[in-house]
Amino acid sequence: MGNIFRYTFVAIVIISLFYRIEIKKQTCDELKEILEDKYYMIDSLIHEIDTLTWENEIWAYNIKYNETHLLSAIIHVESSNNDSAYHKGEDAVGCLQIRQCMVDDVNRILRRQKSTKRYLYHDRWLRYKSIEMFDVYCKHYGLTTSEEIARCWNGGPQGMQNEITAGYWKKVKNQLDS
Repeated sequence: MGNIFRYTFVAIVIISLFYRIEIKKQTCDELKEILEDKYYMIDSLIHEIDTLTWENEIWAYNIKYNETHLLSAIIHVESSNNDSAYHKGEDAVGCLQIRQCMVDDVNRILRRQKSTKRYLYHDRWLRYKSIEMFDVYCKHYGLTTSEEIARCWNGGPQGMQNEITAGYWKKVKNQLDS
């Protein structure tokens, strides 16, 4: 009788340990889920801040170039307004689909201007830095009209001479007109 009591007691202890472990595992899973929800909330808030910053910067840029929605039209054509857009075939990244050669060109321009500012490849994922690079590029190449800006953004400094960029300009113009 004493052994049955001991075995029963040991069995109850083992079962309660497994039960406690299962409860702790459930609690851990719940905490992971809560943490993941908080992460997405923070990410969403960061995106909201980026959007507010972008709207402020784009307004200033568009006034400077006297075009109501040029930059937003280019961003729409390039990425459908998606900061996380990625074109694997061209390694084009972010809202303005910037390639590494563009970052290199902007950094070359900044060196020539004796600026200490430099951009890294991962800066292409950040809207405000993409817009800064866009601004450096357009100013350096003296792009002033909407068509010049769009076609040279798409086809490089000689974009106006490249007939392929005419189709890109048509897409941007359609966005401007809508």
